[in-house]
Amino acid sequence: MKPAPFRYARAGSLAEAIALLAAGHGDAKILAGGQSLVPMMNMRLVRPAVVVDVNGLRELSGITPTPEGGLRIGALTRHAELAASPAVIERAPLLAEAARHVGHAAIRNQGTLGGSLAHADPAAELPAALLALDARVRMTGPRGAREVAADAFFRGLLTTALEADEVLTAIEVPAQPPGWGFVELARRPGDFALAGVAAVVRVGHPLTLPSPPSGGEGEEGPCEVVRLVGFGVGDRPVRLTGAERLLTGAPLDAGSAARAGVAAGPACDPPSDAHGSADYRRHLATVLTERALLQALARLRPGPR
Repeated sequence: MKPAPFRYARAGSLAEAIALLAAGHGDAKILAGGQSLVPMMNMRLVRPAVVVDVNGLRELSGITPTPEGGLRIGALTRHAELAASPAVIERAPLLAEAARHVGHAAIRNQGTLGGSLAHADPAAELPAALLALDARVRMTGPRGAREVAADAFFRGLLTTALEADEVLTAIEVPAQPPGWGFVELARRPGDFALAGVAAVVRVGHPLTLPSPPSGGEGEEGPCEVVRLVGFGVGDRPVRLTGAERLLTGAPLDAGSAARAGVAAGPACDPPSDAHGSADYRRHLATVLTERALLQALARLRPGPR
């Protein structure tokens, strides 16, 4: 199919992009990587009167380490850049791993971080990773700049806090705790996940014990920070709060990871479709939560893995 008629405008500055959006009165769309917008336009699921191309705005690109140990990432940063950036791999390895799971190479070379967040597909990897990392999203519009926590940014199916006349400009990622895991299950490589889980864990003190034999339990420090996010299991990336509460203040080990998996299910309200029932996706959330936590546990323990 072909898109409905529209006007194309290439913004020469952030201010011009905002002005073009405002002039569109809610009927304008930003074109960044175009990996979601263009297919939706071709299928006439969206019919913007104006498409505002922001690819020439260099101030919206780049990955900058912050003094606090985190990152400031421009909204136009491509998925492939996230996956390969030494700064991201060092400071936010969960985000780099999530970016490697996005689509195929052609999509990762064109798709942008800001575009993925603004589109807010509930099965997308990057929104879930940034929610697990407690990131903040920066936006600029006619009323000035503002910042919203990832917890408040995603509001429903393909719905966010971004206003129609605002441009998503950057993402602030705090220093990542050392324990993390990221797992998903898809029908084929490159497909959207049937379900997935991103996990971030910080324990109360460094672990000093070697890894126990397979199936054994370790005496770990209590979990001080636990952020577990499911994707493909609701109308947005979902905090698995029951599992988080179970682990907070308790040691992370194989047993508690399994119990947290069971506790993750009630937070999920997945859809049923031709690829899997709601019950199947809820079961996946249970299994994948346990696996993500075991990945985090392995990264918390010292020594070779």
